Amino acid sequence: MIETLNQKEDIHGILVQLPLPSHLDEEAVINTINPKKDVDAFHPFNVGKIMIGNYDFLPCTPAGIMELIAESNIDVTGKECVVVGRSNIVGKPMGMLLLHQNGTVTITHSKTRNLSEITKRADILVVAIGRANMITGDMIKPGAVVIDVGMNRLENKKLAGDVDFESAKDVAGFITPVPGGVGPMTIATLMKNVVKAATL
Repeated sequence: MIETLNQKEDIHGILVQLPLPSHLDEEAVINTINPKKDVDAFHPFNVGKIMIGNYDFLPCTPAGIMELIAESNIDVTGKECVVVGRSNIVGKPMGMLLLHQNGTVTITHSKTRNLSEITKRADILVVAIGRANMITGDMIKPGAVVIDVGMNRLENKKLAGDVDFESAKDVAGFITPVPGGVGPMTIATLMKNVVKAATL
C-alpha cells in the first residue's frame, strides 16, 4: 500500500497510525515511506535532517508545542528545558527542537533518578511519559511553562494528562489542558506538513 501511494502524484502525504499490530514491522513500514511524503517526519532521512537543523518536516506534536511556545511569546533562549519521556515520536525530537531554539535541554525518562529535583529546575517542562497525573504541582518550578502531552484513560473513562492539572495549575505560569491543549496543535501541524509536502 505504501509503495503504491509513493508512486501516486496526487497523494502528497503519508501517515502511518502507530502503534501497528504486532505482526507488522513498524521500522520497515516507516522506512518504506517516501521521505518527501513523510508528513509525520518519522523516516530516518527526515530524523537526520531534524538533527542537523536542515529539515523539510517536523514531527507534528513537538512542532505544535514549539508553535504554542512561540505564540505565547516565550523565548526559549537560555531557558532550562526538561523533557519527561524519550520516545522517538515526542521526547527525542522535542529535546532537539528546544535545543535548536537555544534552550538548555535535559531529557528524562523512566530510569531517571531524583526526577522531581530535575523537573523543579525547568523553566519549560514538557511531559510525554504516558502515565496519568505523574507530574504533580510540587514537582514544578513556580512560574514554569508546563506542556502536557499525555492522553490517558482513567478507570472512570475520563481523560487525564501526564500532569496532575489541579495541583499544577496554581504553580505553573502557563499550562496546557488535557484534552484541548497539545492535541489540536498536532493536527494543525499535520495539515501544515501536508501543504508543504504538496509544494516539494
